[in-house]
Amino acid sequence: MFLIRADGNSKIGAGHLMRCLAVAEALTLSVGRERICFICADEESGALAAEHGFESRILGTDYQDMEAELPAWGALAESLAEREVGQTEFNVILADSYQVTDAYLTALGRYGRVALMEDFGTHCYPVDCVINYNAPAEPEQYRKLYQGKRTRLLIGSRYVPLRGQFLNHQVCQVREAVRNVLITTGGGDSENIAGRILERTLRENICFHVVTGRFHPHFRELKAWEQQCDNVRIYHDVKDMAGLMGKCDLALTAGGSTIYELSALGIPFICFSYAENQEALTAYIGEQKVAGFAGAWHKDAAETLNRMEKLFAEFVGSAELRRDCSTRERGMTDGAGSGRVAQALMELTGNEGEAISGSGCQRNNCHLKSAGEGVWIDCIKRG
Repeated sequence: MFLIRADGNSKIGAGHLMRCLAVAEALTLSVGRERICFICADEESGALAAEHGFESRILGTDYQDMEAELPAWGALAESLAEREVGQTEFNVILADSYQVTDAYLTALGRYGRVALMEDFGTHCYPVDCVINYNAPAEPEQYRKLYQGKRTRLLIGSRYVPLRGQFLNHQVCQVREAVRNVLITTGGGDSENIAGRILERTLRENICFHVVTGRFHPHFRELKAWEQQCDNVRIYHDVKDMAGLMGKCDLALTAGGSTIYELSALGIPFICFSYAENQEALTAYIGEQKVAGFAGAWHKDAAETLNRMEKLFAEFVGSAELRRDCSTRERGMTDGAGSGRVAQALMELTGNEGEAISGSGCQRNNCHLKSAGEGVWIDCIKRG
C-alpha cells in the first residue's frame, strides 16, 4: 500500500499536494489507483485528492501539529491493512510537509518505509528515502548529512515530479514576436500579485493569460480585468496546463513547480519569489542566467515589480534572449521526474516490479551511484 501524507488548502496553497499527485499518477502505471491512499488533515485537502480519482482519508487534525495526529494512525493503518491480506510487500509512506518532526517520522516508521519530500537539505531526517528535486540542491551536502545512514537520496532536478502532460509535450518554438503571455502567481496569492503584475505589463498587442488556483482570494478582481479588457483571459483550475503554456511566448511566474513545468517545455520566463522557500530556486535561476529573475517580492515588492516591468520589456523586445533562455531551461528537467520518484518508491516495497514508463534517464551518465555507507545520491553534477 502507498500512503501519501500531504495537505493543500487555502492557507498553504496546493503545491505540496499537487506534486504528490504527480507522483501518485506515475505510480498508478504499476500498482493502479486502488493501492494508493492520500492521508490529509482536512476535508479541503482530501477533496483535491479525490477530484484526481484517489481515495483519501481525513484525519480531522491541524496540519501544523503533525505529532498530534499520530494516535489516529494506528486505527488507520489497521483498517487499510485489512485490504492488503496476502501482500508481503512493505507499506510505503510518502510525507510532504514542512511541519514534520523527527518524532513524527520515527512513529510513521512503525507502519511502513518512509520517504520524505523536502526542500532545504539542512537536517538529517530518520527516513528511508529523501527527495529534494530542486535545481540548487547540492548532492555533496546531502551525502555529508546522511553519511553512515541507510537512506536513499534522490537529489536534483531530474526528480522534479511533473504531471504526465509535460513528459512528451511538444517543446516551445520561440517566435519573433510575443503575442501571448502567461501570468501565474500561485493559488494562495493573498496580495493579488497577479493583478499588480498585469497592471504594470498590460499591452494592447499582447494577449495575457492569467492562471489562478482554487484558493486565490482575489478571483473576482481578476475577472473584472477580463470584463474590461479584450486581451485578458482569466483561468481557474486549468486541467491542460501544458497546452496553455505551449501557446504562450513568455511567462511571468512565482517560484515553485511552475518554473520546472515551463522549463520542461522551454517557455521563456521571468520569475520572482514571494516566500522564503522559493528564494533558493529563483535566485539560482538568476545566477545561472537560466531565465529572468525579478527579485524577492516578500522582501521588496516595489523593487521586484519595477524589475519585472523592465525585464518584461527586454524579453518582449528580444527573440534572441528568449531563445537563449529556452535552451538553458530545457537543461534543467526532461519532465520524467515523477516516474523516477515512483520507481524509487516501488523499490522501497521490496518488490521493484517493471520499470515505470518515463523513469529512465535521457542524458548521458545520469544514474544513481553509491556514495558509500549505504547512501545513494543522484550523480548529476551541474555545469
